[in-house]
Amino acid sequence: MRKQGALEIKPITEHEISDMIKVWKDSGLPYRPTGRDNPARLRKQFRENPEYFLGAYAGGKLAAVSLITDDGRKGWINRLAVLPEHRRKGIAVSLIRASENVLRKKGIHLFCVNIESDNKESMDLFRKAGYAFESEILYYTKRERKDY
Repeated sequence: MRKQGALEIKPITEHEISDMIKVWKDSGLPYRPTGRDNPARLRKQFRENPEYFLGAYAGGKLAAVSLITDDGRKGWINRLAVLPEHRRKGIAVSLIRASENVLRKKGIHLFCVNIESDNKESMDLFRKAGYAFESEILYYTKRERKDY
């Protein structure tokens, strides 16, 4: 998809889903294998939109991932994770830009992200990438299970 120096951003393959999960875990991202991160659910989602599973490869190895979704109007950048040894090198911003480009190709031009209120690092990252905090929007959920 896109090369930047030794960094290459491209869709991951289906057999790399387990590598994506490892990046989540090694990055400290919560992993919920019986809920939203169920491997079978991820594979199904992959088969529907394989281009929505992006990886950033540094030296040929998976260093960061982004999982994209859309609701037909808004595009969502989800589960963005960068391995600790690859942070502060611009990889996350490059992955955000690549995620936006994937969504643009689908005709989507409104990009969103949910960030937990105590995740200042992610807030700073997305502000740096041009995202604005929407103070007039409140987010409500109804979770039937805690692992979603």
